[in-house]
Amino acid sequence: MTRLIIWRHGNTDWNAANKVQGQTEVPLNDLGREQAREAAPLLAALNPDAIVTSDLSRAADTAAALAALTGLPVRSDARLRERYFGQWQGLLLTEVAERFPEEYARWRAGDPAPGADVEPLDELGKRMGAALHEIADEMPGGTIVVATHGGAARQGCGQLLGWDHTVLRTIGPLRNCHWTDLRQEGDRGWRLRAYNVGPLGVPATPAAPGSAEPV
Repeated sequence: MTRLIIWRHGNTDWNAANKVQGQTEVPLNDLGREQAREAAPLLAALNPDAIVTSDLSRAADTAAALAALTGLPVRSDARLRERYFGQWQGLLLTEVAERFPEEYARWRAGDPAPGADVEPLDELGKRMGAALHEIADEMPGGTIVVATHGGAARQGCGQLLGWDHTVLRTIGPLRNCHWTDLRQEGDRGWRLRAYNVGPLGVPATPAAPGSAEPV
């Protein structure tokens, strides 16, 4: 049985401000680093065999907290980056709504390709799915922790599970430093075993109010 733990990075100042990050390089804040330290022992207890991370520092620094406990090396893969949000990156969600009202309305309604250079969900799912399949194939029977981002995590998991984006929209956002547990069980394929698992006692910032996914 191969196990993938898909772990969202800790909190950032842009998360707290409801500012669109996408693939912008934004570091963890003090809360995000605390969340990573709280989550790391729980993940270390799962006895991971490998750690792979997005190359963006907020994910890589989250993964480093686990590596410090396990002694495992951390491999970086740019395919695990967050969805590219095009012209919205660096804007508050309120600013997006003001400057791109039509595209914002389509995004809120679940349009997988709303425009404004936002990466289509199909493309996001394919690159995330390819990365996750490759990571799993490299270590059959192992447990791999994958540090990534909220929107990317959801779409990548959907790709492995064969879930359409309309189904994924019914699932709440993955909170900061929380994770999804996927297991490949022989002929049964990939199965969802747990979702939004995380440490107790440390605040975990959800997606911005009214948003369709973490940004």
